Amino acid sequence: MLHFHAVYGEFNSLFDINCLEMFEGDLPDRARKLVLEWATLYQTELLAMWEKQEFNKLPALK
Repeated sequence: MLHFHAVYGEFNSLFDINCLEMFEGDLPDRARKLVLEWATLYQTELLAMWEKQEFNKLPALK
């Protein structure tokens, strides 16, 4: 499954890149919403990185 990890303090979760749903772990609601906002902006880049297996750091939300 195409996914990315999100870490917020002691919370960890996994999100599906295709549908942007959290499928494992737990995040506070505010953190989950920020991750979804960020993932929506960079979904194309996340898919490309997964496909090429070349992982780069993406910008944070402004």
